[in-house]
Amino acid sequence: MAISDTFLTAFILYLVVVVIIALVAWRVTVNLSDFVLGGRRLNGPVAALSAGASDMSAWLLLGLPGAAFSFGLNQIWLPIGLILGAYLNWLFVARPLRVYTERANDALTIPAFLDARLSNNSRAIRVVSALATLVFFAVYTASGLVGGALLMAQSFGLDFTTALLAGTAIIVSYTFVGGFLAVSWTDFFQGNFMFLCLMAVPIMVISGHGGFESTLMAIEHFRPEALQVFQGLSLLGVINLLAWGLGYFGQPHILVRFMAVRTENDIKIARRVSMTWMILSLAGALLTGFVGIAYFQGVISNPEAVFITFAQALFSPAVSGMVLAAILSSIMCAIDSQMLASTSALTEDVYHPIFRPKASQKELVWVGRIALILIAVIAVFLALRSGKGVLDLVSFAWAGLASTFGAPVVLSLFWRGLTANGALAGMILGGSAAIVWSLYISAIVPMYEIIPGIFISTFACIVFSSVGNQPSAEQLALFDSVHKHLES
Repeated sequence: MAISDTFLTAFILYLVVVVIIALVAWRVTVNLSDFVLGGRRLNGPVAALSAGASDMSAWLLLGLPGAAFSFGLNQIWLPIGLILGAYLNWLFVARPLRVYTERANDALTIPAFLDARLSNNSRAIRVVSALATLVFFAVYTASGLVGGALLMAQSFGLDFTTALLAGTAIIVSYTFVGGFLAVSWTDFFQGNFMFLCLMAVPIMVISGHGGFESTLMAIEHFRPEALQVFQGLSLLGVINLLAWGLGYFGQPHILVRFMAVRTENDIKIARRVSMTWMILSLAGALLTGFVGIAYFQGVISNPEAVFITFAQALFSPAVSGMVLAAILSSIMCAIDSQMLASTSALTEDVYHPIFRPKASQKELVWVGRIALILIAVIAVFLALRSGKGVLDLVSFAWAGLASTFGAPVVLSLFWRGLTANGALAGMILGGSAAIVWSLYISAIVPMYEIIPGIFISTFACIVFSSVGNQPSAEQLALFDSVHKHLES
């Protein structure tokens, strides 16, 4: 059986599972809270793997193994930064955000939470937040669609445009039907699938190569510089890679997983499951590319295809087809979450409070579904016209979201003195700084734009909070009651 036929069979089996999940989710999606936040009823393991799978995307199975194969152990700094950032996010942000968003008018989105926390329904925070979400997630989603289309085109022998439209239709279909629950449950299924593949490949390669020591000796023979963790990196280069971890504090599609956990008591188990999954998955991805140097004797035509090449070399045609399905599913995990976050921003933060405050829950769910289609069309347009690589788009969107939301979200949870003016200034100046740095300054000062973006956003939040109206007595009372509860 040709690999495209095998992949088709595996992918059809995968789609059957997704359709079943979506139909089950449809039956329990009756209002907007269900559609955009799953009714806050995710258990710990589902929330954990949904957060992890929607975060990692194809980078985990394509980008990181390819980078490890091309450059060696110096790529370890990016996973280290991500692990530290994710752990701190789970440890310090998850529980306060879960408690606060439920008490702050049962906020369903990050913009709605910031509005309830700071501005007494002035709408400015929600509109600015929604616009930033749409801009950066449009780029983010386009990057995932490009990656998925390239893989589908290669596997099925399709042209890029056909593959792009087919992949988008699949993702929109199950998200349209089942909303947040369908996305989260499919993420859980796909996260387990990805994990098994990432564990199996490096273990089989190392075992077949005579053990870890002999594998290291082979790597040293073919490419000795690959064993150096600082090879080709300056101090700023290491800092840039570690700085990716700062992005977790401002990613709405990850933060909403904290908000959707069933109870705050589920946070601890979710953190443990998520971090275990993340550490082992990143280690598996890094090892896959690293041991590939020994297996392929340091030469492969497309480094980002090292995981796929391993699957074809080590497994039967049927299993290798399932591995290809796992890679495509990893891409879909991120795209569906990003589309849903954008849909939530349009529906809950623009349409509902501004145009139809008295809209019924049924109307809002259908508006959300229509918004999903609109966002998908925009993302497809960007994907067709983008001249940048997938990782360049991901890097830009990750930094833009972090620079816009990171400081306002963290400060809103832990600083009593944050005001609406401060949060607005932080979002606008931080997001703008990331864009300007990426377009005009990074070529002169090769610093990842997430660093100046978050610094400027934090500074603006603090400075502008001293200007204008201060927090009301009601807002301060809510802040104090939340922290009293968290300390109990």
